[in-house]
Amino acid sequence: MRNAGDVLMRRTIFIFWLVFIYIWSFSIFNAVKASDYSKAVIGHVISETIKGTDIDKSAILEQELHKLAHRYTIDMLNIIQTHLPDILEGIAAGLRQKADKKRKEELLNAKKN
Repeated sequence: MRNAGDVLMRRTIFIFWLVFIYIWSFSIFNAVKASDYSKAVIGHVISETIKGTDIDKSAILEQELHKLAHRYTIDMLNIIQTHLPDILEGIAAGLRQKADKKRKEELLNAKKN
């Protein structure tokens, strides 16, 4: 059976690993610059973990993931809105090509009969 110190050490290592991955992912992809909010959240989690306060780390992580998902959703909607005319033009061109091909096939079949 694991003792309390072993469980606490595993949790602490896991939290530090999550914080490292969180910071690393943004520094590698340069998606978001470090802000006062993210610094405050990371600092709070680290300080509360060191103090031994029982905070709900999964709720904090879940909230951060929701925040990121919302930001990326807004960004994707802006990209789609920008490129929508090109997308619709491409779809219309494809439909015109299919219609032309079908009409040519009908004309060739009519000439054969």
